[in-house]
Amino acid sequence: MRTVRYRWTTIREAVAVGDQSLSGIKVVDVTQGIAGPHAGMLLAQHGATVIKLEPLEGDWGRTLGKRYDDLSAQAIVFNRGKKSLAVDLKTGQGRDIARRLASDSDVVLESYRPGVMSRLGLGYEDIRAMRPDVIYLSISGFGQRGPYSGLPVTDSVIQAFSGWMTLHKDPDGTPTRSGITAIDVMTGLYAYQAIASALIRRLRFGEGAYIDCSMLQSAAAFQAAKILEHYFEKGRPEASYVPVGVMPTADGYLSISAMRDSHYAALCRVLGRAELATHPRFDSRDKRRANKEELMALLRDEFRKRKTADWERELTEAGVMNSRVNAYQDFLADGHVKEAGTFGYADHGALGLAPVANIPGADLFAGDRERAWCPHVGEHSRAVLTAHGYGEDEIASLEAAGVIRQARRDA
Repeated sequence: MRTVRYRWTTIREAVAVGDQSLSGIKVVDVTQGIAGPHAGMLLAQHGATVIKLEPLEGDWGRTLGKRYDDLSAQAIVFNRGKKSLAVDLKTGQGRDIARRLASDSDVVLESYRPGVMSRLGLGYEDIRAMRPDVIYLSISGFGQRGPYSGLPVTDSVIQAFSGWMTLHKDPDGTPTRSGITAIDVMTGLYAYQAIASALIRRLRFGEGAYIDCSMLQSAAAFQAAKILEHYFEKGRPEASYVPVGVMPTADGYLSISAMRDSHYAALCRVLGRAELATHPRFDSRDKRRANKEELMALLRDEFRKRKTADWERELTEAGVMNSRVNAYQDFLADGHVKEAGTFGYADHGALGLAPVANIPGADLFAGDRERAWCPHVGEHSRAVLTAHGYGEDEIASLEAAGVIRQARRDA
């Protein structure tokens, strides 16, 4: 196997840099909102050094939901572990800073509308001319080409456009928006896996890459099976199996999943309706799907008669998959969630200790404040510029001219 130049000359030397898979990888994150910042956060959680270039007023993602000074829950989750350099890219000096940082980076992330970064002199070809093996990823709504490429996009827009909303309907049949920014979050996941694959490719072959990662394509990829079902069944796809869904109980809600015939028979026995297992309208998987509404109505009537905990205990003993429908406070307080290490509690300065979800495959939080910390706007501006060769007088001049902004860090 040929040896390629990739920051380290051998894989063994790469491992020696640090015990996290991306230790030593430098990333410039010029994204805002959720999708791009999510990808950058995942890189940081796996050991990369991620410098977030954001406007002087901060990433607009900091304004989502209730604000706590220049932070929000969304900003904390999707920007933790990064260093913030607040810089005005509308100025020539600001663009010079971005070019210097990008030329020394392994990965560049951006989420401007198509063409904007090139007009700023920060497009893929511009950075590639300085760093031939750079991995450059563009996050956008509709992609880099096509008649919709220049349109502004939010998660809600792509939820509607991609068909996602048709999976979530009100009782009257009106398509509804998911209460979480699902398309944004999944786009960040697809972006991260694309970058990770590109890094492996560069390690093997010494080549960089340009990656077009759109919310549109991510929504399509995530929904691929449902879209194919819709296509095959000419717009009337059947349920995968029945019964499955949420049942109202005497004091709450319970989600059940009776996929196999044995599960369904056990469910009927627990409900005291064993005859439904052999009923000629429900005694096969296909019949249950064909008579879904009738069967589900019968089951709901039974579940309303007792409390959630009673059903949960008996169904679990009978081997029927189920779960009470938790509120977030219930989820956080659950003993299994705690023992499984699902969350760590990290110090967020003035906000105090707050739960941080551990990332699958990344190291668990163990008092590591740096990986859990979401920087304030421009918190690391001076430190980043110093590390890239700017002198104190030069940094002071840039700050005085309004090209950069330096913020404080909470104690």
